[in-house]
Amino acid sequence: MLAQSCAAWLAEAMTHAITRRGICAVALAGGSSPGPVYQALALPPLWGAVDWMRVHAYFGDERAVPPDDRESNYRMVCDTLLCRVPIPHAQVHRMEAERPDLDAAAAEYAALLPATLDILLLGMGPDGHTASLFPGSAALAELRRRVVPVIGPKPPPRRLTITPPVIEAAREIAVIATGAGKAAMVAAAREGGAEPGEVPARLARRGVWFLDPAAASRLERS
Repeated sequence: MLAQSCAAWLAEAMTHAITRRGICAVALAGGSSPGPVYQALALPPLWGAVDWMRVHAYFGDERAVPPDDRESNYRMVCDTLLCRVPIPHAQVHRMEAERPDLDAAAAEYAALLPATLDILLLGMGPDGHTASLFPGSAALAELRRRVVPVIGPKPPPRRLTITPPVIEAAREIAVIATGAGKAAMVAAAREGGAEPGEVPARLARRGVWFLDPAAASRLERS
């Protein structure tokens, strides 16, 4: 089962980071695909396999909504994982994308992020976007700033997102994609010659990809 496999990978990667560095800095994804993974991670035996007191949770992107809004990535991750495991509240670092000044919120979150994430978990949309890096976005050319405000093509449009330097620096990356609607972009990101400006998820090509049969159906080696 995809969710269980990805959750087991996460638990092992988190434990490995804690063993080597004493803490684990993990950035979590929103969207529909990661939810079942978080639920599996919050249940025995995986729940007890991680030293949650040594985990710091960050986010790859967030919509400009309050943290209790149904569209909030923070709310989804909290409901499915963070409120079910003994991670200290002070070690959950949410993006405050509901603030009126998104430039200030982005700069402050960039300063909060560690120089290198131990684990970066990403999803992918049917258009090939990952985090809130959408095809053609100016944020894909960002080399200096690590978190920026963006306007996405789908509601709610105003968002904060990490940028390519954060993805490139991450020690471990996992990408979750499910459904036939993502098959073409999975193939383009993994095997095609498209640039990240066309298929942003290609930035995470070196990561471990967790795909269901439908999402993997157009891969040459599927």
